[in-house]
Amino acid sequence: MTEPTASHNSGPNEFRVIAIIPARGGSKGLPGKNLKMIGGMPLIAHSVVHAIESGVCDRVLVTTDNEEIRAAAEAAGAWTPFLREAELAQDLTPTEPVLKDALERAEALDGVSYDIVVFLQPTDIFREPEWIARAVNTLKTRPEIDCCFVANKTHKNFWVQEDDGSWTRVFDWMAIYGPRQTRKPLFREDTGIASALRSELIRAGRRTGDRAEIIQIDDTASGIDIHDAFDFHLAETALDWRKGNR
Repeated sequence: MTEPTASHNSGPNEFRVIAIIPARGGSKGLPGKNLKMIGGMPLIAHSVVHAIESGVCDRVLVTTDNEEIRAAAEAAGAWTPFLREAELAQDLTPTEPVLKDALERAEALDGVSYDIVVFLQPTDIFREPEWIARAVNTLKTRPEIDCCFVANKTHKNFWVQEDDGSWTRVFDWMAIYGPRQTRKPLFREDTGIASALRSELIRAGRRTGDRAEIIQIDDTASGIDIHDAFDFHLAETALDWRKGNR
């Protein structure tokens, strides 16, 4: 295995930052999705490149149970010193224990403790490296914040079904309709696009904290989360459109 492009650059009084990208091999909705070529590189490579280009990550770690994904991640510049255990690569395995396992194993291998964890989902490729940098730098400069993540703005109304089967608005003020531009927006948590959090949250088995800062975006393409063939088609189409319109 080769060393990753990103390397340790933290001094003794600085924050150590590790990006963790979970990418298992057993996708059912789109078999082999993390290795599918899109935008001229395997899907897994996009998140690796974004983390490296952000310039704020001392390590860019891909945790996977698959040798081919491991090789593709390494080729993109990631650090892949181990394969994930099978029990952490099942269809219903939550993300939180995967991140905790990766962090603890990385720290044992590196002989250091990381202060900030960047979480990126490989199925989210419509991110800007600058969002990762903003999330990390927010934690570095604001000690009262325990997490910072991207959230997409929406002006839609939301309803919830009660235990008796009836439907109610999430907020009473949603009953007052008006022009989109004048309505109070909501923000959809999109941690897989870009998020940074204190490492103690990961150690506690959490993916976000309670004292958050949000990077507000209004980007339709970022809502494309690649899990099946149609998602993949949408992502390819969006990438092609952006190439011709940026």
